[in-house]
Amino acid sequence: MAVFVGLQASGKSTFHARCLSGRYALVSKDLFPRGARRRQERQMRLVAEALTAGNPVVVDNTNPSPEDWAPLVELGHALGATVTAYWFPPDVEGSLRRNAAREGRDRVPDVGIFATAGRLREPSLADGFDAVLEVRFDGHGGFAVRTLARAPRPSGPG
Repeated sequence: MAVFVGLQASGKSTFHARCLSGRYALVSKDLFPRGARRRQERQMRLVAEALTAGNPVVVDNTNPSPEDWAPLVELGHALGATVTAYWFPPDVEGSLRRNAAREGRDRVPDVGIFATAGRLREPSLADGFDAVLEVRFDGHGGFAVRTLARAPRPSGPG
C-alpha cells in the first residue's frame, strides 16, 4: 500500500499516472463527487476492498499529518499490507505555480496550499510506515525516487 504525503500540485497524481498506474488501484478523494458525504469512510472502504482482493493500492491525497495517515497505516497493517509513505517534500512556490496552470475542479484556492503546508509533516518509520520514499522532480520531466528509511526485515532462522 502506498500513501502519498505532499502539498496539492506537488506531483502526486502525475507520479501515480507515470509510475504506478496499472499496478496499483487508485483511491483519491479528488475522484469522489463534489457533494460526496462520509469521504473518509468511503476512502477507507475502497482501500480495504482493494487490499482484501489482494490488489496493491495507492492513496493519492495530501495526507499531511499523522492524523490523516495513521488510520491508513493501521488498516493496511491489519490487512497484511506493507505500507510505504511516498513523501513529496514541500515546494510552496512550485505548487502555487503548477496549481495556477490547472483548470476547473483541479485548481485549488491558493489558501488551501498554504493551509496544507502549515499541517504538512514528513512521515517516518516511527509513524508505522514500513518504508519512506522521497519523490522529487528530476528536472527532465520525470521523477527521482530515493529511499529515506526502511524498516528492518525480520531475519530467518540462522
